[in-house]
Amino acid sequence: MFANSSYNQIIRKTIIAFGTLFNNIYIHHQNEDTEDFSVIKVPIRYGPIQKFLARLEEKPDPRKRQAITLPRMSYEIGKLSYDSSRKTSKLQTFNAITTGGNPAKLYMPVPYNLPIQLSIITKFNDDMFEIIEQILPYFTPELNVTINLIKEIGEKRDIPIVLNDVSALQDDYEGNFETRRNLICTLSFTAKIYLFGPIPSDNNGNIIKKVQVDYHSGTNIKNSSRQLRYIATPRAIKDYDNDQTTTLAQDLNENELSFTVSDATSLVPDTYISIGTEEMLIKSISENTLVVVRGADGTPISSHEEGDAVNAITAADDELVLPTDDYEFNEDTFDFGDGRIYSPRKGIDV
Repeated sequence: MFANSSYNQIIRKTIIAFGTLFNNIYIHHQNEDTEDFSVIKVPIRYGPIQKFLARLEEKPDPRKRQAITLPRMSYEIGKLSYDSSRKTSKLQTFNAITTGGNPAKLYMPVPYNLPIQLSIITKFNDDMFEIIEQILPYFTPELNVTINLIKEIGEKRDIPIVLNDVSALQDDYEGNFETRRNLICTLSFTAKIYLFGPIPSDNNGNIIKKVQVDYHSGTNIKNSSRQLRYIATPRAIKDYDNDQTTTLAQDLNENELSFTVSDATSLVPDTYISIGTEEMLIKSISENTLVVVRGADGTPISSHEEGDAVNAITAADDELVLPTDDYEFNEDTFDFGDGRIYSPRKGIDV
């Protein structure tokens, strides 16, 4: 059941995003003239508060690193819990497009609550108040943070980070005059995240690239004869493979409907070409002179210069059309009267 390995790093990304919210907090110390004589950027690190308190209580040793300075902040995660209030159907799916242009069908993500505790440690009351006042105004009580949850399908979501509680200020000023004073305040948050399952790496079969409809003379297809078949497939409206079929042999302005190319042997009437971003329909060909319809499929008409590449839009380009591209349709109809039935499993008429 769990054979497909998947690690979307959603929890990791949420932890990093949470930490970046508080990495630009400063403490300003002012003199009697309200001028800053000291500006300190408050450092923040991931880790339990007990670890930092233990370091603070260590006796300084000149042979080792200097003791931890205050103020500073630390944060850590708690126990994940399922959020039933955001539950969706287990069988509900949605469609997405991977970065490679392939369609992907995924199950809806599972909602979980990720508790995070932010601990603030300072030496002075005023430092603690200044830090808290830089944080609390942004949470009412939640703050939405946009996180790129799954890069492969471009899934970005606003993750609410809810401020649940602000603890009472804890003053650890005990002992003699050599004991360091530690003021501690803990802010409790909940990140409402979504966890996704495996992302299909290739799922070309999920997109319909051909529609085929057979019309019968009656509703009972076993006894009625087949009369007509209609087929529709995507048609590219731009060149994808940059084949440079030929080049312009003259300058071309916006009003000209005929022009000469260097070699028209690979071009066919009633097909499409592209020059730059403009698409054209070839009406007729006489030696190397083309008569065309300009601005086909709504593409902008523009002027072109001698030597510009002329690209034929062929079936090879039709195969490269992506689901997110603009495209038209190739339509074909066939008359029948044989009473046969098309078998989708075999791919033939039976």
